[in-house]
Amino acid sequence: LYYPILSLVSKSCRTLVASPELYKTRSFFNRTESCLYVCLEFPPDPNPRWFTLYRKPNQTLTNITEKTKNSSGYVLAPIPNHHSPSASLVAVGSNIYAIGGSIENAPSSRVSILDCRSHTWHEAPSMRMKRNYPAANVVDGKIYVAGGLEDFDSSKWMEVFDTKTQTWEFVLCPLAERFVYRSLVIDGEIYIFGDKVVTYKPKEDRWGDEGEHQSMDLGLYFHSYCVIDNVLYCYRPGGIKWYESEKRSWRKLRGLKGLSKLASSCVRLADYGGKIAIFWDKYSPSSGYKSHMISCAVISLGSCKNQGIRGKVEWFDDMLTVPSSYNFVGALAATL
Repeated sequence: LYYPILSLVSKSCRTLVASPELYKTRSFFNRTESCLYVCLEFPPDPNPRWFTLYRKPNQTLTNITEKTKNSSGYVLAPIPNHHSPSASLVAVGSNIYAIGGSIENAPSSRVSILDCRSHTWHEAPSMRMKRNYPAANVVDGKIYVAGGLEDFDSSKWMEVFDTKTQTWEFVLCPLAERFVYRSLVIDGEIYIFGDKVVTYKPKEDRWGDEGEHQSMDLGLYFHSYCVIDNVLYCYRPGGIKWYESEKRSWRKLRGLKGLSKLASSCVRLADYGGKIAIFWDKYSPSSGYKSHMISCAVISLGSCKNQGIRGKVEWFDDMLTVPSSYNFVGALAATL
């Protein structure tokens, strides 16, 4: 929390704060933390802009049981002068990868990396194929990219990037789907949703085409979701639900006292260090409905004997005013 202030003390202190050695030491002592990043688009500017959820020092969290809602102490702060390509996003350690092209732009093999320690972008080795908003997932530090091909080719449908060796390789897939709209990872297994649900276990190099996962698919097409501790969470009108894999059914996440009903067409969930970060927007009447206010809440998760998983709202607050024409690209956490 004090890094930005410490970096202003002197050049030597600023160098220390940004040094790789300091982050290695933090990692060695298991003092890492999750830092949440948000990517937004503001048309007609084609370049997305990045923000980070930042807690000011010497601030106390909102006590939502109080009659008056105080400031949470968090702000959604912009990363100055940093644009990124519009692409699929994944996080590996302290890096965020922007992969391929977006639906609105031409297919691309480009891979860009945001170093969240220094907030600088640099280029990674390009994919072997040009892809348009491919499904990207991380398993054991490797990035698996599927679909998004302009010309469908099952032999080149998936490729994997080894972040250690910085190399790309194709993954043979007998069950390639022409159209992919969602993907996620649970317990080291990649689930890819198209006309059917295709699964892949990288450790075993084993593919599956199982109808039993169709119940998991229900509701994912239009709504936001995230996976935390191998449990799938999804927002649908009416609240957040979690998927009980043993019973293959969705259950409502209870205990969200203090979090008002989200009457918003734009809701995003993200894994925030084992907690749910949820973003939503609402019109700002004072602007004549020409702008939106983006709000955020953080929900901790615990088990309950009779209700399975139960949530608790730690804090919520308004974060950022944006034009009504904005696009919420994504939210994801890096480990620093």
